[in-house]
Amino acid sequence: MSDEPNLLGSYLRARREQVTPESVGLPRAGVRRVAGLRREEVAMLAGISADYYLRLEQGRDRNPSVQVLESVARVLRLDDAGTAYLLGLAADRPRRRRRRGRRETVPAGTRKLLDVIGLPAFVEGRYFDVLAVNTLATALSPRLRVGGNRLRDVFLDPAERALYAGHADLEAVAAQVVAGFRESVGTETDDPRLIELVGELSLASEAFRALWARHDVRVREGAVTVLDHPEVGDLRLNREKLAVGGAPGLTLVVYHADAGTPDEEKLRLLASYAATGPGASAGGKDPAGGAGMVSRARELGG
Repeated sequence: MSDEPNLLGSYLRARREQVTPESVGLPRAGVRRVAGLRREEVAMLAGISADYYLRLEQGRDRNPSVQVLESVARVLRLDDAGTAYLLGLAADRPRRRRRRGRRETVPAGTRKLLDVIGLPAFVEGRYFDVLAVNTLATALSPRLRVGGNRLRDVFLDPAERALYAGHADLEAVAAQVVAGFRESVGTETDDPRLIELVGELSLASEAFRALWARHDVRVREGAVTVLDHPEVGDLRLNREKLAVGGAPGLTLVVYHADAGTPDEEKLRLLASYAATGPGASAGGKDPAGGAGMVSRARELGG
């Protein structure tokens, strides 16, 4: 028996536990010793034998067909991202032990874009490391700095968590981040960087351990983000996530406000403070400093 991790089986078990009998039209009769669906129920609904499904979860079937996996994905109520991840786990197994430690490099053109875009923006790597950032993004969150890690910040940094606590369900934000992280790293789970980061967070955060064990997968995409910023108050921004051309795995993250809203004016205040406040390059000083910005933000409803 191979000592290779049974990632396909782990994923199937985790997702099976999230599906209730009622959600797939089965009665909840008698005492159930398992969370979610039983193996035989998944097999029945997918149109395969219980023994074959058991072999899948135990890692004894090395070449399941796409048709079988898509049937199982339907029963487990996987979306497109989850189905793609399931298919990738099966297809990638013959080369599972190959390790890669590729270096992530931000293209020069993307770095120049950060300097002229006029909006908070940064480049995020495959492991959610911050690889490049502009000053306005750092004004939005001081944790946005080269060398930082977005996953670590959301679970371990109290100031970062406080940005979301006032308006968003922090648990929902954390769940989205973990699901996006799993989609980003894909099936190459033997990468030393991934092992180090997941190990660190698993030891330090019970919430991360629980979410990682769910095996949720979510495509990284744009969304509305509501922040409780310590200097400008309530801030509602659109967050876009764009693939960086020529740099697989890298994402350009840009924040912008709806035109004509108080949020747009608050971004201008942050930009002004980032350019003239403490830590800015040589130039004019804002005589009111941060206090002036807070006062103006309050006028805007912050």
